[in-house]
Amino acid sequence: MKITALIENIKSDSRSDLETEHGLSLHIEHNNLNILFDTGGSEAFGRNAAKLGIDLTQVDMAILSHHHYDHGGGLPWFISENLQSRVYLGRRPPGALWFKAFGGLLKKNIGLDSQLFIANLKRFVFLNTMTEIAPDIFVLTDICKKYPLPKGNRKLLIEKNGDLEPDNFEHEIVIVLKDKGELVVITGCSHSGILNMVETVVRNFPDIPIKALVGGFHLAGIPIKSLMPESRQEIQEIAAQILKYSVNRVYTGHCTGMKGYNILKNIMGDTLEYINTGASIVL
Repeated sequence: MKITALIENIKSDSRSDLETEHGLSLHIEHNNLNILFDTGGSEAFGRNAAKLGIDLTQVDMAILSHHHYDHGGGLPWFISENLQSRVYLGRRPPGALWFKAFGGLLKKNIGLDSQLFIANLKRFVFLNTMTEIAPDIFVLTDICKKYPLPKGNRKLLIEKNGDLEPDNFEHEIVIVLKDKGELVVITGCSHSGILNMVETVVRNFPDIPIKALVGGFHLAGIPIKSLMPESRQEIQEIAAQILKYSVNRVYTGHCTGMKGYNILKNIMGDTLEYINTGASIVL
């Protein structure tokens, strides 16, 4: 299995030609399939893919982790370039998704364009239960709430019947790939909490070791990324709990933020690596 970060927040020192943005997109090669996981915030992931020698017209299936723009903003470009791939998503939100801060002085619609789904209805598959979308490729939709949710979610809202409520992220999914008797777990932003996502995987796949965990952990402050919603101690506890799950390797980036990453790294050591734009993981 090979996982390549098509776009992420931070540029690789060795690939200064690649674009970066606040977003995430991964290309996955697994079981002779080309899989696209998230599309970043714009079509920049597509330009990077071309520079990396990855032909996105040959993608067999696309998966969207949740309905925020920084993970699905590149969907219009992908739909126009790749004419056959289906796009798998979690439950469709009942209304618009918003970011609201500073007492409402900053308010932004961060959801996806509903017209995109209407115009390309046959391309999208909305899932509301755990589904094996291809052999050994699973989408988990119902994420447990054993652990606290990220505090950064407090600024993220969902529109229901004309009112704004805290987003419960029922539209978020987690991906599990079976590979040689082990699991590779892939998340987008982990708004449901990275520990809850790992716990959900363990409940659904008991006694199968997790070879790798890949994705963002939503620990960075928004919009001020140097400010972390969680305390240092809370992030240390997250790191310690991940290690208790006996995850062999962890690769993170995007919404984890460098400040949060460095705290995790101090606890997790060589188990944890940052995956930046253009980086590839071979598992």
